[in-house]
Amino acid sequence: MDFSVSGGLIVAIGGFFPALAIGFIGAKAVEAIGRNPEASGKILPAMLLAMAFAEAIAIYSLILAFIG
Repeated sequence: MDFSVSGGLIVAIGGFFPALAIGFIGAKAVEAIGRNPEASGKILPAMLLAMAFAEAIAIYSLILAFIG
């Protein structure tokens, strides 16, 4: 398989699931803050941390695409 095609597939597949996870995390955080606005101080940092970890997975796939 050509390197450009394999790199594109790695980034596409490796970016799809983290993007879904980030959307799901954000939606649930907004839902939780909507139910209990006083808890937003506890929800927001946990949401940002979880989104950062999900984004790190997408960055790993980008690195693999550059290496491979």
